Amino acid sequence: MNIRRSDRPCRKTLQNAGPVPVAVFRQTCWCMPHSLISLFRTVGIAAGLLTGCTESPPAIPAPVGSTTSADGQQQAPAANESAPSAGEQSSAMAEAPVEFKPLTLSAIETPPTSATSDATRLSEDDQIRTIISRLQPLQILLGQWRGTTRREFENFKAVDNHEWVWDLRTSPSQPALVIRSDKSPYLRAGRLTWDTQQNCFVLSATDGEGKERRLKGDFSEAPHEITGSDDKQHRVFRLELNEERAGQEGEQWQLAFAQQENNRYLLELGKRRGMATVSRYDTVSTQREGTSFALSDTGYAERTCIISEGLGTTELTWKGRSYWVCCSGCKAAFEEDPERWIALAAERSRENP
Repeated sequence: MNIRRSDRPCRKTLQNAGPVPVAVFRQTCWCMPHSLISLFRTVGIAAGLLTGCTESPPAIPAPVGSTTSADGQQQAPAANESAPSAGEQSSAMAEAPVEFKPLTLSAIETPPTSATSDATRLSEDDQIRTIISRLQPLQILLGQWRGTTRREFENFKAVDNHEWVWDLRTSPSQPALVIRSDKSPYLRAGRLTWDTQQNCFVLSATDGEGKERRLKGDFSEAPHEITGSDDKQHRVFRLELNEERAGQEGEQWQLAFAQQENNRYLLELGKRRGMATVSRYDTVSTQREGTSFALSDTGYAERTCIISEGLGTTELTWKGRSYWVCCSGCKAAFEEDPERWIALAAERSRENP
């Protein structure tokens, strides 16, 4: 009997040694002439009887679509082989063991957020101490000053007298250094403090025309000591503040307090419009009136200001004991609530013996 070309794969299948799986045998029979089917049935029955007589356990049918390598290991079907039918997939899924896993929400959980400002907010006493500590390098500004502009107004340079003091009463939980001037064309009043949430200095100012401005910034030159021409130690720094505005329209200011020495600082004013660069508009040269303050914020012994830790200039008495304050602002705050400032000073001493 002649075998057609389409029957050749079946001939190769019959040449494989070992028992013929029933599924393969049935699939093979579909492509053969009817006369060969009876012959192969007889061979299959005989092979099954011989296999049952051996001592080895019966072979476990391989998963549908898999093949067996030369060393007996099962391999996944090749990519170019056709996928198993729906009936074969259902049979394989029914025989495969099912593993149950607990349901997790990791796929829909949002990442943990950072602590909110409420969670990290300082207590009132801690906030007061933090702000005072940040403002301490600027205590060299305390006192009375006389400023002179470089720009002329009606053929004259503007001259003003102003004073820097501590303000611990207007907003008790937000201490500040405040400035008041009689004739300054740029800074008639100002309140300089430290924002514990944004970690920057904030100046709320009123200019010579009565317009309120809000500026924020930090040191562009950190406070440090230099030896002056008088062989004394002087504190220098540059605090740069930029106006905070909604959008970029209108005129924006930049103020810089450039401390030159203990008795002199410059107030530099720059202006810009839109996204243009800041250009210098004027510089006010400021000279201290009276005695200059010492440089260091510590080391004054009994003359240390009980509030700011600066150099005490005024002595006060409370319950038979003497205390020093550095300015009229600290004097007013102490006289209003002496017990509170004495307690804060005692706590500070315990933490920094």
